[in-house]
Amino acid sequence: MTSDQPVSLNSEHGGPRQDFWSSILQRGGEELRVAKVPHCLSFRLKFPEALSILTATIQPLAMQAVASGQLVEWQLSEEQLDTTLTWLRQRPEVQFASHVYRLEDSPRTWVYLTSEIMVQFVQGTAPSVIDQLLRSLGLTVEKSLASIPTAFIVRVTAAAVENPIKLANRLLHQPAVMAAEPNVVVETGALYRPRDDRYSQQWHLSHRGGPQLASGSHIYAEEAWNITRGSRSVVIAVSDDGFDLDHPDLQGMGKLVAPIDLKDQDAVPLPLKQDENHGTAVAGLAIGEENGSGIVGVAPGCSFLPIRNTGFVDDATIERLFEEAMRRGADIITCSWAPASNYFPLTTRQQNAITRAATEGRNGKGCVIVFSAGNANRPLSGSVNETRWPQNALSGLTKWLQGFAIHPDVIAVAASTSLGTKAAYSNWGDHISVTAPSNNAPPSMALARLGAVPTGPELMQPTPGLGMVTSDRTQRAGYDVGNYTTTFGGTSSACPVVAGVAGLMLSVNPHLTAREVREILQSTADKIVDRSIDPQLGLHYGTYDGNGHSRWFGYGKVNAFKAVKAAQRRAFQNRRVEQVITEQNSTKLSIPDNHPIGVTDSLDIRQNHRVEDVQVNIHLQHEYLGDISITLVAPSGSAVLLQGRTLGVKTDLNHTYTLSNAPALWVMLGQPAQGSWRLKVVDHAPGATGTLLSWGLTLGLR
Repeated sequence: MTSDQPVSLNSEHGGPRQDFWSSILQRGGEELRVAKVPHCLSFRLKFPEALSILTATIQPLAMQAVASGQLVEWQLSEEQLDTTLTWLRQRPEVQFASHVYRLEDSPRTWVYLTSEIMVQFVQGTAPSVIDQLLRSLGLTVEKSLASIPTAFIVRVTAAAVENPIKLANRLLHQPAVMAAEPNVVVETGALYRPRDDRYSQQWHLSHRGGPQLASGSHIYAEEAWNITRGSRSVVIAVSDDGFDLDHPDLQGMGKLVAPIDLKDQDAVPLPLKQDENHGTAVAGLAIGEENGSGIVGVAPGCSFLPIRNTGFVDDATIERLFEEAMRRGADIITCSWAPASNYFPLTTRQQNAITRAATEGRNGKGCVIVFSAGNANRPLSGSVNETRWPQNALSGLTKWLQGFAIHPDVIAVAASTSLGTKAAYSNWGDHISVTAPSNNAPPSMALARLGAVPTGPELMQPTPGLGMVTSDRTQRAGYDVGNYTTTFGGTSSACPVVAGVAGLMLSVNPHLTAREVREILQSTADKIVDRSIDPQLGLHYGTYDGNGHSRWFGYGKVNAFKAVKAAQRRAFQNRRVEQVITEQNSTKLSIPDNHPIGVTDSLDIRQNHRVEDVQVNIHLQHEYLGDISITLVAPSGSAVLLQGRTLGVKTDLNHTYTLSNAPALWVMLGQPAQGSWRLKVVDHAPGATGTLLSWGLTLGLR
């Protein structure tokens, strides 16, 4: 499809209400409703030294730096807000000023605007049309977006008369535009902060029973270490709040690789604030050095790449994090953090940054990316009828979404206890990949502005289980007195344990792709079972379905010995496509208008082989393709979102999705081909209808 001319900026599909432009935030094909925070604004300065002059003139009620000082937040009276915003926009020292917004589905989550918007144009759009459209809105191209054709990062100039949220919505309603998303900043929430006061104590690595120790609740590290304790050629990047690089267990000959501080823009990622203790503890669990004293990590022989985060999440920060990790040679990237929000999908840029790292890192084999599932005892993607939250922070049917953990290229890690049960706080759902040992504790959710205490409904039942022993900040800083803590936990602990196991796997077989690492971790995991009923939500998801997956434990608790042995065997296997099959269905199916179930069609595959390649051809017509999402579901139950709501005003889709242009399909590789493959098409909005004309599936098998 080509586009030669933008439509009027006043055209609106489906006649959205007048507040549409300012109340809808576009993120990854979803529309999130936002509202202005009535007493806050933010701005970016051209000259940092001008802040004192502006502050002396206005005298805000409160002020703080946002995103490592990229933005300044002022709190003002409601009466002052709009006049101050107008005044700031007229000041020569101010590059950009805006209201601060909050998410209606996650009201404690504040959203700060930047001057950037990601815009993806329809392939074939003339450069003159792109230039005309951007100039008419006061936008200018800053750079192209790697790996996504016809996508650009554009910047708001002084000629713009609206903020990036409004501009993105106006862009999305142009026929030449497929997607438009503003780059927004959201504060990160640490997933765990211990609240209580060496190898023999590290039960999660290996144990032989004892008080509060169930058989098989560890990861069988000693057996794995008989094969390898890790290679310095394998680099584990830890992305967190800061690292005590003076700690003896974070040192060693050749241990440290290319450290970076994204917050202070230097190469010294040390913790500077009193509460920046998290990274030191996380790093120790993954790569703690074997030096005769203290603790030892799962992969003590691997190298350590420390990356200090900014403390905020926005498109540019996430892109830089994963780009720097790739550039500095990371094989594995472990992230024990999440946005401070109960519902926040990833933008296209954030999804793309992770996909690039997972497919282009390690010279095309892909970086192994591991994320904590989170500590709220809530679904990674789903809804819960919330009650009894302090201060009524959340109530009623509440949507939950952890965008990083559900990314198809991410290994999402849940937590189990020393008793072999679900950790009470551990998030759960269909996107959990594996589980790893951690402590037990009541559920909590570190939402921004709710303080450092547990914020979810109070849990009165006991939560037995041992804490995790790991490195702590030295001297008087840190969680506990001394250089070690015995009380660390949360999925923040489970995540680096899995990263360490991946490090051992790549040490014996560096040719494994990121997808293969995930496949091996899942196929060799121990099927721990917890038949108890969750005391908070009344759920019981501690068993496994026909595909071997549990909503609490994923495919099971990681077993380091089995995973390393499987990685070793895989090194000697020749993998190739042995057979190609194609199935097609040309039966026309109407797509129900504005219906969450949509329409589903299936193709049956008889061959009993594993998938080595996959291509999906889809032809459908719809009056407004921006309403449509398309999902492929394998016989195993694994689902891949092939097409989000990013097609805008296009009406005809005839496209083949491949591993190259739809990297999410990598999750299908290695799975059994035999069974029913389903295509699900959903229309998410009223007023336009369409038809699935045909679809086909081509599988490369081995």
